Amino acid sequence: MPKLLLTGVSGFLGWNICQTIPSGWSVVGVYHQTPVTGSTAEVFQLDLTRHTSVTDFIGYHSPDVVCHTAAATDPNWCQQNPEASGAINLDATVFLARLCAQRGIPFVFTSTDLVFDGQKAPYDEDAGINPVSLYGRQKANAEAAILADHTGALVCRMPLMFGNSGPVATSILQGMLKALEQDKPLKLFVDEYRTPVSGQSGARGIWAMIGQEQRGLWHLGGRERISRYDFGLLVSEVFGLPASNIMPAKQAEVTLAAPRPPDVSLRSERAFRAGYQPMNLKEELMAIRAAPSPSNEV
Repeated sequence: MPKLLLTGVSGFLGWNICQTIPSGWSVVGVYHQTPVTGSTAEVFQLDLTRHTSVTDFIGYHSPDVVCHTAAATDPNWCQQNPEASGAINLDATVFLARLCAQRGIPFVFTSTDLVFDGQKAPYDEDAGINPVSLYGRQKANAEAAILADHTGALVCRMPLMFGNSGPVATSILQGMLKALEQDKPLKLFVDEYRTPVSGQSGARGIWAMIGQEQRGLWHLGGRERISRYDFGLLVSEVFGLPASNIMPAKQAEVTLAAPRPPDVSLRSERAFRAGYQPMNLKEELMAIRAAPSPSNEV
């Protein structure tokens, strides 16, 4: 039985990867600080910034594939904490990829659509990158190092993701539903566009890419380009909640620590042809509502 070593098992994407394990695979998951219960993986604590511990862990478990989803993913926090965020997003990532390269272990890295500046969307895998935030630069630098050092690496650029939460991590959906249910104002950008996908679809896409012979860059975006504002309206429609408190906002009206690109929509046709099949957004949301988690019941 092949074994996947999954970092970031308690994170949103990591949790969804554990919920979509194909038959015949086993998963060993690691977390940094917050233990996760109810996972289908065998779970361990591991500080990825401690290189000796990482080397020993890899040697003991002998994974067939390493999937690295662990990251500091809040762009604003990264912008304000460059050393701490760089230690995990860049230093630990590059070390882990090089270790896998030395041992001949296939390596999967989940990157971000925020490696683009948002000026020439939609972006395919051949588009030039130009991140505007520190988080985006960290991911871009990690991508470059991984692809240079590991010929068997997969870099999967992920879009904005939403869906049922795990026991630890949530997604943008939970915050939206809470505001709508409690009749609180919900300001959403009309001038920021993404190609969102559910965590379940994103996870299945990663499993599909692991089975591909072609290595290198893959985009795992959703099928539809949409603004955050219109996504909020769609959420209210599907979940049967009033949209009266959803208010349009523009990026220029909000001051944030990290700059935000206006449109980082991904073109993912290459992955679609290879077997990545996300549903459209309304179908994704309807499936989530049909099987809600406690954190997004309404």
